[in-house]
Amino acid sequence: MQPLDQVNEYAADLYWLAFLLTGHREISIDATVEALDLQDTGNRFFSAWMHGWSRKVVAAKALGAIREELAASASRVDIRRCLRHRSTKQEWALSPDATKVQLERALLAIDVFPRCAVLLSVLEKLSIDDTAVLLNSDRYRVRAARNCGLQELANNLAAMQGQAAATDVPSDLLGEIQHA
Repeated sequence: MQPLDQVNEYAADLYWLAFLLTGHREISIDATVEALDLQDTGNRFFSAWMHGWSRKVVAAKALGAIREELAASASRVDIRRCLRHRSTKQEWALSPDATKVQLERALLAIDVFPRCAVLLSVLEKLSIDDTAVLLNSDRYRVRAARNCGLQELANNLAAMQGQAAATDVPSDLLGEIQHA
């Protein structure tokens, strides 16, 4: 049996994923509870597999609950403009002083479809095709939304850290975000 602190941290992590996807606290709680109900900690291999699976269940439940909001946001994505944003290296990086709260605010300031494209394809490391399935969209729109979302995330974090707005998404940003 896992220590209670680990279980609480795991549940909090699932909840945060759902909250970042939806921006709605109640939907996030429901998605997390449903995913946690599927857990079996008796077998170490199965428990590790379920941990990965539960993140996908949380994402699917959370996205299902905001399907109309996602569709409206997807229709607002300007594909041509978003595809112009390319991930390139530059000197800007996430400040060591950046907090989880700043990261959350920077993400939640992004429209829901691009935010979900970033969360699923970058932070959850799902393929563009899997992300497109979860978002009920095509890979072209998901790739465009991810580019826009990464650019907005970089700009939002830079603004919060009192830096000049980023012109391109920094290459080291993604690794830093995962440790926030």
